[in-house]
Amino acid sequence: MRAHSFRLSNQAMIAACAATLAFALPTIGKSADPAPTAAPDSEQLNDNSTPADVFESMRKNFNATASKGVHAHYQFNLSGPVGGAWWIIVNDGEFSMGKGSIENPDVTMTSTDRDWVLLATGSLGGFRAFLTGRLKVTGDQGLARKLDAIFP
Repeated sequence: MRAHSFRLSNQAMIAACAATLAFALPTIGKSADPAPTAAPDSEQLNDNSTPADVFESMRKNFNATASKGVHAHYQFNLSGPVGGAWWIIVNDGEFSMGKGSIENPDVTMTSTDRDWVLLATGSLGGFRAFLTGRLKVTGDQGLARKLDAIFP
């Protein structure tokens, strides 16, 4: 029997990295508790929400405990008719958020306004979005993976 060496191609390595990252990309607005409620929540995100709705949901769902010890500057650049730029700064259990751009972000996420909403509602998986170029993530991948826990 002949021994074979195993070497990952560049595409395979990218796919492996994307798979790791995809599990950490935000599913903001998705409740961790799937139990039905008595009355539908008018503020719950759906595929017709806007990026502004997604960021407001993030604001409401901030997890201070998960952000302890985290110091990160996130930039979100969303193209499209209701897109725009947003930023989040997480600093050891606290955060600030706003519209516009910040200098020297640790992580930058780029997508369309529509795809960002679909990512937030779970209608578009992070793995698929990343591999197809519908979501681009640059910067510190470790900090990118923490985003989902900080804003569940």
